[in-house]
Amino acid sequence: MGSVSMATPVQELATDGQDPSERYNYGGSGGGALNASVPLVEIPTVDVGSLISSPSAANHELQKLSLALSSWGCFQVVNHGMTDSFVDRVHEISKQFFDLPKEEKHRYIREPDSIEGYGTDMIVAENQTLDWIDRLYLTLNPPNQVQLKFWPEKPETFREVLHEYSTKLQVLHDVMLKAMAKSLKLDESVFLRMIGEPVIMSARFNFYPPCPRPDQVLGLKPHSDGTVITFLLQDKEVEGLQVLKDGQWFRVPVIPDALVLNAGEHLEVSKL
Repeated sequence: MGSVSMATPVQELATDGQDPSERYNYGGSGGGALNASVPLVEIPTVDVGSLISSPSAANHELQKLSLALSSWGCFQVVNHGMTDSFVDRVHEISKQFFDLPKEEKHRYIREPDSIEGYGTDMIVAENQTLDWIDRLYLTLNPPNQVQLKFWPEKPETFREVLHEYSTKLQVLHDVMLKAMAKSLKLDESVFLRMIGEPVIMSARFNFYPPCPRPDQVLGLKPHSDGTVITFLLQDKEVEGLQVLKDGQWFRVPVIPDALVLNAGEHLEVSKL
């Protein structure tokens, strides 16, 4: 990796109340201001409970899954085995972390040339336009790559909740990859064998501070996920996720306690 520098966390810039500097200006893009003209679309919803129940219910859900993958590449996951109260705890530890004093958050500031820890965009080019976002990026698996020094000790339940969340996601990850294979009439373990062991898992907590000029900035630039699959837990109160389909952007509705599953680039280009 080449020379990398680090920007001041956006949350600290936002508290100053000043307009964002030029390095955050996406000029002419419409920025992150919510555009009501972008249509709201009901992307497919897949019920995990039905996938693992009776053959008739599972077959119906597999058909929905196949359609979701071939037409959208992403879908909402419901009945995924995590209670509403537990999902609320995941939301809460994220909010509590970003509400901490900056001195406490800086205990977990990422190191140069690393993506792990707390911070904002890496600056890898002088003319790079930065996202209006702060992140906490943590490795969850394999165990020998977990760096606990970046796992917040405040709030006190952070590590416990995140460990439980990652364990539940590992189970859901395997269920969904098996279901994806079955929806293609393949052996259910084909994708799991291709990925191999250990499965690499990471978590990224994203925070988008209010900006005095939302028309100039983007919280997160258009991108694709370089993963096998990504599970996204949306904020219950703030809409913002958009997906690109057939050259048009669509807003994704927030379904409380659902997860958005996105098929990443590694799954898309898998060679069977």
